This record gives sequence, structure tokens and C-alpha cells, in this order.
Amino acid sequence: MAVSLSNLRSLCTPYLPHGKTPTTYSSRGSVFNPRTKTQFPVLRVASKRHPFQFGNHALMGGLFAPRAEEEDQDKTIRLWGIIQKWVEFVGSVMPGGSWWSLCESEEEQVAKPVTLLFALRRLWKLVEDDRWVIFVAFGALIIAALSEISMPSILTESIFSAQNGQTTVFTRKSQLLVILCLTSGICSGLRSGCFAVANTILVRRLRETLYSTIISQDINFFDREGVGDLTSRLGADCQRLSDIIGNNINLILRNVLQGTGALIKLLMLSWPLALSALLTCFLLSAIFVVYGKYQKKAAKVTQDFTAGANEVAQEALSLMRIVRVYGAESKELGRFKQWLDKLASVNMQESVAYGIWNLSFNSLYRSMQVLAVLFGGMSMLSGHISAEQLTKYILYCEWLIYATWRVTDNVSSLLQSVGASEKFLQLMDLLPSDEFSSKGVKLQILMGQVQFVNISFHYLTRIQVPVLDRVNLSIHPNEVVAIVGPSGGGKSTLAHLLLRLYEPINGQIYVDGFPLRELDIRWLREKIGFVEQEPHLFHMDIKSNIKYGCRGDIKQEDIEWAAKLAYAHDFIMSLPNGYETLVDDNLLSGGQKQRIAIARAILRNPSILILDEATSALDSQSEDYVKGVLHEFKNDIKAKRTVIIIAHRLSTIRIADRIVVMDSGRVIEIGDHAELIRKDGLYSKLVRAQAAGLV
Repeated sequence: MAVSLSNLRSLCTPYLPHGKTPTTYSSRGSVFNPRTKTQFPVLRVASKRHPFQFGNHALMGGLFAPRAEEEDQDKTIRLWGIIQKWVEFVGSVMPGGSWWSLCESEEEQVAKPVTLLFALRRLWKLVEDDRWVIFVAFGALIIAALSEISMPSILTESIFSAQNGQTTVFTRKSQLLVILCLTSGICSGLRSGCFAVANTILVRRLRETLYSTIISQDINFFDREGVGDLTSRLGADCQRLSDIIGNNINLILRNVLQGTGALIKLLMLSWPLALSALLTCFLLSAIFVVYGKYQKKAAKVTQDFTAGANEVAQEALSLMRIVRVYGAESKELGRFKQWLDKLASVNMQESVAYGIWNLSFNSLYRSMQVLAVLFGGMSMLSGHISAEQLTKYILYCEWLIYATWRVTDNVSSLLQSVGASEKFLQLMDLLPSDEFSSKGVKLQILMGQVQFVNISFHYLTRIQVPVLDRVNLSIHPNEVVAIVGPSGGGKSTLAHLLLRLYEPINGQIYVDGFPLRELDIRWLREKIGFVEQEPHLFHMDIKSNIKYGCRGDIKQEDIEWAAKLAYAHDFIMSLPNGYETLVDDNLLSGGQKQRIAIARAILRNPSILILDEATSALDSQSEDYVKGVLHEFKNDIKAKRTVIIIAHRLSTIRIADRIVVMDSGRVIEIGDHAELIRKDGLYSKLVRAQAAGLV
């Protein structure tokens, strides 16, 4: 409760020396000055002889401060709060607590889980041509396991025969032991080698199959999926999935055979003692059922988070110049650390779960050792078994428990591999795009007539945003048509629809009078040359980039002819290795890459040429060269070639026979340059704005 300055004077005066005025009272550097009416928090009065106290409170800078016992009470409350949080945390880490919950994306939660049997069927089909390697490996595995399971019994008989002076028995058993050791060693080596070969074959087939499936998807698939996520599936997921046959099944079968053999030996020695060991195995298996399910789910989440981290890293590294210019290194590191934190959290949970599982195993394992000695010793004292039988029992009992632990541990790794492979197997099951599975009509001659009839379109990733709305447009053979308009008007989308990268939502596209869907799309794309706004070149030499996608025997003269038409020959020859120069991001400028892309389109000798902002990265001289190419195309009487130019720089499109103006997904104007200028519509405004340097 605060008090006024006048009340403060009257209340404080009786406690001050006669005639004195409280000028300043400091505490920890804080002051209170009545003359300046400045109030500061005061925790302790400077004069110990004249404290300002009113009842149960002390006055501090115009405020009533709590006494020491109230401060202690606050500390107690804070302490209880900390204890409560720790109790909640301990409760959450108990089995079934919230700490163990694994967060998944919505997409992954609705995805159908992959079963072990399904994964094995898919893998078995992939190694169909090389199954003999696996059969040899399994045969060697069985022989090695049977050899090893006989060793404890023969070893015990050898020791006790030597103790009893039975030289013949000792010699025979020792020789048999040597044979078993050699057999086990040879077969184990053969088993490991064959499974390693099978694993190598399987990894290659998995990557080849998945890559083939991915590149056969439609473009909508790549709009949804990140490149980093897909490359992660091709890398770590393939290796993890191949471990199912190359490692997990191999070790599981080996330990199952050894455990079964040990159990049979125990039953032959003493079935009551064997049942006690079997009970321990059942307890281990019951604990593992819970642990195994958790590990499978955790492995799946781990792979998803790893893929997310790879996606962020790949994006940042590929755009490092932008990151550096904008000083966003810390931001990108923060994005990457978010995924690493998620990954570390899941790995921490996996580690704790494994620790609990290991604790359970070791406790039961050591208990079983004690019980084996206890029960076996009692049976020996009562005369039911001999010392030799007791030794065999202890050895086979440990063998059984160890085999059970190894089986459960390998099954855990197997379930992790299956869980981590769920997204991988779902990708493998994707059907290829219709354009790869259906054959269409191939025309003898492509004239280059294109008709868009009532076309509407929106991207599947942005359904609520219409891109094209009832577009009608006809392009005649050997006609140069320019499509202009503000950004986002749907110009490039028309080109993508003509290339059948996407399918229209409504309407129909006709090429030479045939519906686009009925034509063989691969044949049609061979007849279309396409140069996009941002040219992408492959990490190969310039010659290979220019002839990329061309079928048949392409000669060096043809490559140079296309490069000369694109005005790229001179700068290519100035490079150290000419056409053999390896393309690198830092080697070529944007304009040089654009001219190589134009040469690549020209080399196909297309019936339809699409230039999507193809001159955007060119200087004025290079742009004039491209205009010359367009003039040659237009005036070439022998070659019937339709040219579609999508451009913002209006100086390039004046040679067009017709100009199509688009805005908000609709065609609003059509005509030549002079006609559209006279109409004084959107095109005229764009021309004036560009002349004024506004666009």
C-alpha cells in the first residue's frame, strides 16, 4: 500500500532526531528524496537506529515491503513449485507417461503402417534374380548353428572324460570338437559373405527402384515433396531397409536355431529345470513386445525428422549466396537446430527405452544364472543329475537366455528398420504418371496449331487460388504469338499445360485438331522446344547440355549450328576447353546459361518453340541476337514452326504476329502491337509504363 508524501513526513518525524529532515536514505544504491518527490525502491534503511516500521511492514521508498518471514514464505512457495515440476516430470517419464509420446506430422499419422510381412514380400521380390545367394547363406547358417550348438555338450564330455582318465573318449571328443570348430568357422564366414553380397545387391535394387518410381511421378508430386526428403529416402532409408535381410533376418534365424537347440538339450537333461529357464525367456519376450513396438514407431519418427533436417540443409546450401547476402546464417542455423532438437529428443527417448530394456534383460539374466546354480545344485545333491549334467545345464541355460536376448535385440532392430522404411515403401508403391503408362497417337507431321478451349486451372497445392479461368486461345501454324501481362496472370501456366506438366481442371487443349490427352506425350515433347525463365544446366560438359534429351546421332556440327543460332558459340570457344568445358555454377553468367538453354531448344528443330521469359537474363546485344533468331524462324518458309513468346520486356515481342494480353487468369486483349496501342487498354499501359522505366 502506497502512502502520500505528507503522510510520510508526519509518520516518520517521531522516529527522527529533533529538527532533522530526512534528506536521503540509501539502500543498495537506491534513494528517496522528499524535496524532489522522487521515489525509488528501498530494501533497507541506511540508519539501523531509525528503521521505518509500521505494524507488520517496513516502509521502503513509499511502499510497504514484506518482512523477512514473508520473503521466506515466497521462497518456500517457489521451492514447492520446483518440486512439483520435478514430480510431474518423473511421472511423465514413467512407462506410459507423456514424455514417451512421439509427435508425428498429420500426414504420417493417417498413413497406413507397414507390416513386417509386407516389407519382407517386397524385398524378396527385389532379389528374385539373385535368391541363390540367400539360399547359400541360409544353408551355411543352419550348418554353422548346428555345429555351434553341439560344442558345449562335447566340450563338457571332453573335460570330464579327461578328469576320469578316459583317454579314448577324450581323444574322440577332442577330434570331434576340432571338426565342429572348423565347420562352424567356414560356414560362418560363408554365411557372412553371402549375406553381405545380398545386402549390396538389395541396396542397389532399392535405390534403382525408388529412383525410377520418383522420376515417373507427375509434377504435382514434386510440388508436394521436398528434394531433401526424397534424397534422404534414397540414402539412409535404403541402407536401413536392406538391413532387414542382410543383417536382421540373418542374425534372428541364427539365434533362433541356437536357442531351439539349447532348449532341446535342456529338456533332454531335466525338463523341470528347462521349464524354469523357459519361463525367464517368456518374461524377456513379454517385456520386448512393449519395447519393440515403441522402437518401431521411434525409428519411423527419427527417419522423418532426419529427412526434415536434410531438407532444410539442402535448401540453405543451394541458396547460400542469398543467405550470405541477407546475413541469414543465424536464421538458417536456427531452422536446422529446430530439427536437430526434435531428433535429439527422440534419440534421448530411444536411449532411455533401451536402457530400461537392457536393465530388464541383465536382471533376469543374472537371476537365471543364480537359479540355474541353485536348482541344479539341489538336483545334484538329491541325486537326480550328475556334475557333468549340471555343467551342461548351466552352459545351455546361459546359451538359451543369451540367444533369447539376441533374438529380441535383433527383432528390435528389425522393427526399427521396418518402421523407418514406411515412407520408403509407400513411395515405392506409387503408380507412375499416366503419361508413362499409356500410349497415344503419333502424327506423321506436326503443323503446330494449338487451341486452348475454355481452360480453367488451379494448382493442387493451392486449390483456393484459381490460375486460369475459362481461357480460349487459338495459335496458328508458323505463327509467332506473344503472351504478355502482369506477373501471376497465368502466362507460364499455359506453356506448362501444353507440355502436359499439369492437366487442366476444365476445358480441352487441341494440337493440330487432336485432343492433347490422346497424343503420345513423349513424341509431342520431342517436337517442342522449351526455354524457361531460369535456365537450369546439368553438371556435365556444355556439349552434353546442348544435346540433352535429343535422340539419335547428334554430331558436333549440329551442336555448333544450334549454338551459333543462339549466339553462344563465341563465348563457348573462349572457354578453356570449349564445348568440353564442365558446367559449374560459378563458371557461366545468367545470360550465358540462357543462351545455352536456347541452343538446346533449337537443336531439337522443334515444330513448336516456347520461350518463357527467355531473354530476361540477356544484355541488349544478346537480346538483339535472339530477335534475329526469331526473325529467321518467322521467315523460314521450309520449316513450319510455331513460336510462343512469354515476356515482360515488350521490346522483344513487337515482331510477333499477334500479342495476347492476360490478366488474373483471363485473356483480355488480342491483336498486333499497333492495334493494341490504339485500343489504349492494359497493353498500352504496360508499354507506357515500361517506356517510363516503371516496370
